[in-house]
Amino acid sequence: MSDKKVRVRFAPSPTGGLHLGGVRTVLFNYLFAKKHKGDFVLRIEDTDQNRYVEGAEQYILDCLKWCGITPDESPVVGGQYAPYRQSERKPIYRQYAEKLVAEGHAYYAFDTAEDLDKKRKEVPNFQYGLATRNGLRNSLSLPLQETEKLLHDGTPHVIRIKMPEGETVNFNDMIRGHVSFETNQVDDKVLLKADGMPTYHLAVVVDDYLMKITHAFRGEEWLPSAPVHILLWEYLGWKADMPEWAHLPLILKPDGHGKLSKRDGARLGFPVYAMNWWDAKTNELTPGFRELGFLPEAFLNLLAMLGWNDGTDQEIFSLDEMIEKFSIERISKAGAKFDFEKAKWYNAEWIKRTNAETLKLKVWDILKANNVIVKDEAYLLKVIDTIKDRCVLLTDFYQQAAYFFQQPAEYDLNAVKPKWTDAKTDFFNAFIGILSSTETFDAAELEAKFKALAEEKGLKAGDVMLPFRIMLVGGKFGPHVFDIAKLLGESETIIRIEKALEAFTA
Repeated sequence: MSDKKVRVRFAPSPTGGLHLGGVRTVLFNYLFAKKHKGDFVLRIEDTDQNRYVEGAEQYILDCLKWCGITPDESPVVGGQYAPYRQSERKPIYRQYAEKLVAEGHAYYAFDTAEDLDKKRKEVPNFQYGLATRNGLRNSLSLPLQETEKLLHDGTPHVIRIKMPEGETVNFNDMIRGHVSFETNQVDDKVLLKADGMPTYHLAVVVDDYLMKITHAFRGEEWLPSAPVHILLWEYLGWKADMPEWAHLPLILKPDGHGKLSKRDGARLGFPVYAMNWWDAKTNELTPGFRELGFLPEAFLNLLAMLGWNDGTDQEIFSLDEMIEKFSIERISKAGAKFDFEKAKWYNAEWIKRTNAETLKLKVWDILKANNVIVKDEAYLLKVIDTIKDRCVLLTDFYQQAAYFFQQPAEYDLNAVKPKWTDAKTDFFNAFIGILSSTETFDAAELEAKFKALAEEKGLKAGDVMLPFRIMLVGGKFGPHVFDIAKLLGESETIIRIEKALEAFTA
């Protein structure tokens, strides 16, 4: 690695929701930058105005905020290389495109959309490049005077790179090692569009140079574009400043066949976006991990493990631990299969590790959204500590916590009534008496007295334990039943037993 300060960037297009693969690219950029005391830059690549979606940029910013990843430079916080939206940098790009034309590395193309559509119908797998450029309407095929007249008259045109003939483009990828491409296989990409906006190919090179980006992490799907970008770095005279490349492996469908898409998530019942995304154009809601009930710490942890490990058996990492242990050498070349059950395991582990105070507001909001009123903050903290080991998703706190704040509206009578006897009614009436005279309402003491009474009444403790649970919570769920009783307290426990006895004996 060079002595230059590490500078990386995440450069999304504001065209829709943020796929978990995009968030993993953010994460790996961020981990690398912070590991090397460098800068993480957020740059919005909004040059394709036809695909621009209102609200998408704010959504990207909100996703990063939820994840706890703060850019050092961005459209919001600014920085010495502002502006950070490419649409606001439009005047910058043409000079570089014109320089490429002047030096013979690019050319003007005047073909209309209709011309190109006609060509695609005539030529199977048509590519605008070495084999076809001379038969098309551009400054390579037209006489100089005609080209100059078309430009003078303001004829709409694009600028395309002129891919060289018979060359091999070689570069080193930090993940894949040596990579090479034959230039004859690559088409003449558009660099500057008719509206004066750059395409990704030109803008990414110019902006990475001007913003002094040292390392470029991006998805494997951009690998075929690498030879165009490398040649642009060379043609513009900036090759000595070219960033080091790392093309990240794909996140694959659960069966390993192909890249994971939002359609796969919809089909298999799990999210693929960081947060809920509402597309105003299509009126389509794509669900997100946040709304499903994932902690951001768990979301980042599971993403990091899709393609990276630290060489040990450790699976649970905080963001600080990931920064400390991250290395490019430990990123796999192969795609990583997405496993939603494993994703939920990460979340459950993070809920267990997170203290009640940190979880408090999230749980409070979930309960409030389900019309469960919480009045006592200290009591809520005790409830969270009692039940958090049973929650896989944050949304599970509703079912697991609601009965601590409100009496069951109904009971799982099918689990109780078929085996109900007068002896059990007698047992619980006697237990009410014991509860009334208990001075210290301790879970272990309650359990001992409960079991002693069952033995005295000639009952198996297990035969009355399930009914007791259903009396308190309404169903066959929840933590240790005597821990529930302890938290509810003597008076509320007695009230619930009496109320349930009426239902059980009706």
